[in-house]
Amino acid sequence: MTPPRLVLILSENWTLWSPRDLGALVYAAVEAERTGFDGVVMSEHVLLGPGSDTKGVPENPREYALPGNQDPSMPWPDPLTVLGAIASMTRTLRLIASSVIAPLRHPLLLAKQLATLDLLSRGRLVVQPTVSWHRAEYDALGVPFSKRGELLDEHLDVWRAAWTDPRVSFRGRHYRFDGVWVEPKAYRQDGPPLWFGSTSMHDALLRRLVRYGSGFNPLGAPTDEDLERLRTAMSAAGRDASQLEMVGGTRGRFPDSTTVADLDAALSTIPPQVERGFTTICIKPSQFIDDPREIGAFCRDVVGRVGALTS
Repeated sequence: MTPPRLVLILSENWTLWSPRDLGALVYAAVEAERTGFDGVVMSEHVLLGPGSDTKGVPENPREYALPGNQDPSMPWPDPLTVLGAIASMTRTLRLIASSVIAPLRHPLLLAKQLATLDLLSRGRLVVQPTVSWHRAEYDALGVPFSKRGELLDEHLDVWRAAWTDPRVSFRGRHYRFDGVWVEPKAYRQDGPPLWFGSTSMHDALLRRLVRYGSGFNPLGAPTDEDLERLRTAMSAAGRDASQLEMVGGTRGRFPDSTTVADLDAALSTIPPQVERGFTTICIKPSQFIDDPREIGAFCRDVVGRVGALTS
């Protein structure tokens, strides 16, 4: 069994780090690289509004932020800015901009930002674009929530053109422009690799994975039927599904509202994921430690334990 790549989640760890100390995230990324982690991931909301906590906030604040369980005041630093700072302090670590809510921006602007970060990091950027779930976020920014899927699809077409064509034109339902130059280009000829994910293998997700996807990062565990459907669709499009990066993760189980989760129990779920074909595992450190001074030791411990579990 080949040990998986390990990715440290830097967002939503506010029981571990102060949201006013973003330098701590950069330090954690440096420690992650030093101890053998493959990447770090930052997610985003531009803002939160009414309805972000309709399902109630978690009893234990170390739990994952999920649709409908987020306090509206929860901080979400801009992921591209933080990853840019991390790029300047690391050399090999992948920088994963997960859950980038593409429809909230113009595709040319976002293509430029992503290309710049990919160039700055010399090709270490990974992007997971999404439509997200929070209507109030769209309403506040004047973007039609009901059109978010169409907007994302046009983003993907624009990005590909902006990253590969010397001069770019596009005529879509929502975005139109003719004969513009978008420079500088991304570090890689085709731009950053793109991950996609959702809570279910719906038709739009499958279409985006087949056409643009380099990785599949589902929210929750996909069924065997979901994975077979993905393999079949990839094969029908002439793509090798084994080349798709499969992203899993750990989730802490908390004994009460104030205590961290047991790391051994969480890591024990990794070998079965690897056996299913998952090659990358994401870990949220605040689920297992409360002292920021322990982040280096924590990363080193996780690397050692996962290596032993999957050797």
